[in-house]
Amino acid sequence: MKKYMCWLGLLAVLFASPAYAVNQEIRALFRPDPAQPNKNVFVNQTPNSGYCAEYPGECASNGMFSIQLPLRFTSSRPLNLGAGVYILVPVSWRSLTVTNVETLKTETVEVRFVGVGSKYILSHTAASLTGAANDREAHQKLWVGSSWNYAPAPCQYSGVGAFGADTYRFFWKTPQHAHCGKQNYVTIPGITFENLDFAYELRTPNPLGMRNGLYKGSLTYSVAHGGDIDLGPALVPSDSSLTLDFVLEVQHTLKVELPPGGNRVVLEPAGGWQPWIEGGRKPDRIYRAAPFYISASTPFKVSMLCDAASSSRCNLRSPSGNVTQVGVKIRMPPGFGLPDDYEQPLALHAWFNYWPSQYVDRQEGAVIFEMPKDVIDKLLVPGFSDTFYGDITIIWDSEA
Repeated sequence: MKKYMCWLGLLAVLFASPAYAVNQEIRALFRPDPAQPNKNVFVNQTPNSGYCAEYPGECASNGMFSIQLPLRFTSSRPLNLGAGVYILVPVSWRSLTVTNVETLKTETVEVRFVGVGSKYILSHTAASLTGAANDREAHQKLWVGSSWNYAPAPCQYSGVGAFGADTYRFFWKTPQHAHCGKQNYVTIPGITFENLDFAYELRTPNPLGMRNGLYKGSLTYSVAHGGDIDLGPALVPSDSSLTLDFVLEVQHTLKVELPPGGNRVVLEPAGGWQPWIEGGRKPDRIYRAAPFYISASTPFKVSMLCDAASSSRCNLRSPSGNVTQVGVKIRMPPGFGLPDDYEQPLALHAWFNYWPSQYVDRQEGAVIFEMPKDVIDKLLVPGFSDTFYGDITIIWDSEA
């Protein structure tokens, strides 16, 4: 008896009505554009389908593109006079979390629908339902307020429609979260909306603050009468939910270039050594500003390695065994929110962070190597002559 009851339970599960879902991937890419360094936005990578693929001119003039979903709505009963069809889509902003698949760092993305469309298919020709002389007139007479090319408020007209004897293709802008309804003048025995086209808008984080890689996240909408996507009580959807799977890809640039021979740095006074050699005039500075060219669209950090005299000074040594010291500073080009003449002293085992405020495309900065004043006073004494060498490594790390 217990075994028999268990089989009944299993049969009940097997014969339960399944709930289907539609998944749609949304892809966007950020790659810095040297021609538009201030354009810090993701670019859509999802191919147009549906209305905007068929009528690209209409969508381009409205700044829209569309995606067609295999989401079908079929009437469960005849639409009696005045019953109508009422379309609702999620127009308000909704948030979702996208996660970097490698670092697991999260960001917030917002999305909203800005347009909706479909093609309805009647069970009978529009002319046979209305008695009109031609298809255009028939579709106009079928609905209050003319054909489906003209959107009822608060939805808005977005472009051309297309019709056949028993079909009508339409697309509407959806500026407000409200039902947009069309009432029928005559009874319609049956109607099907064979797909759902939608246009959307994204709000994404500033990609300059995001690390390289893929960010993934999903947002699910309910599809039902009273749900997020709703065509009224008489229209039954083929699926109970719509999940948008977001893939945001960030391809940052961090490139530092030295001019030819730029890795060899010679320190000397402004104007050379002649005033000291010939007149004994001690220079105020012994230094070299070594140029570099940086391209950056991502936060990064900078540090240095050397034969350390202290946390902020590096040793230079001569073949004869003498030792002197040098300090190191870095000056970034515009685009990092710093004063033009700002020079950051570098220190051993210390990292200094930089955040580009726009894409910096091969702009010139400098690493300044300079002997401190107290070192100059000790080094430059009458009769002393020597040559000093040393290696100093500047480290650029994009994992800031």
